[in-house]
Order: sequence, then structure tokens, then C-alpha cells
Amino acid sequence: MIVNPWRLRKTVMPQHTDHAGVMWHGAYLLWLEEARIEALEAIGLSYRELSKQGFEMPVVSLEISYLRAIYHGEKILLESRSLERDGARWPWQTNFLKKDDSLVAKARVELVLISQSDKGPRALRHVPDTISSALYDLQKGPSKTK
Repeated sequence: MIVNPWRLRKTVMPQHTDHAGVMWHGAYLLWLEEARIEALEAIGLSYRELSKQGFEMPVVSLEISYLRAIYHGEKILLESRSLERDGARWPWQTNFLKKDDSLVAKARVELVLISQSDKGPRALRHVPDTISSALYDLQKGPSKTK
């Protein structure tokens, strides 16, 4: 089943670049997180509310392939898909595209849902129904393309 990706449009600003005007590798991480949080909020699940309920979603695995340089001032489209959960892991795949739809980078990020308690954080193998339902909605993608 092919689903519409979650989309986030970004512009490379000076703070995203190195001295040569090339996007710095750490800026990709910020955009990946922003894309995930925006998708969560689009389905009505606030990351802030998750934290208030004692849940967090730390990154446990990250792989980025940098295929072409991205430069200051360029417009970039992030297309992200929430993939099917694998046990406690929740994988995301994101493509970074230039205006001409050329792929300039791709990333795979895996998170786990953890519960904060008096005994410290612990990974949850059984996801609460409300969160499980939201993760399923993320996998379906947005109802309309933007």
C-alpha cells in the first residue's frame, strides 16, 4: 500500500549552513524532528501532551545518506512516511527533495516509546490504545496532499 507522505517545506537559512554555505549535517536532524512533530500534531497528538502523560520517544537509530549538497537559500521539501512498527521500534523514512524533485538526502530514523516512572524510563512493548491508534493514523499518511 502506497500512502501519501507527510510533507514539510523548508528554506535553508544561514544558521543551517557551514562557512561555505552548504547545509550543515546537524541541521538535517532538526528538520527530521520537526517533520515528525508536525505530522503528530496534524493528527491531533501533541508531543507536549505525550510528555505530560509521562511518555517520550527518543531516537535509538539514525541513518542519513547525503546524496547532493544543499545550499543556503534553497527550498527543500521533506517527504516523510511513518512505517509499520517493529516491536517497540517506530521507524520513519524521510526524503529531502529540491524544487526539481531531485533526491538530495534520505534518512531513516527509529524511535521507541518509553514511559517515565519513579523507577526510571522503560521501553513499552505494548503501546497504549490511544497512542497505538495515533501511530496507525500516521502510517496512513495525510488524507490530502498539500
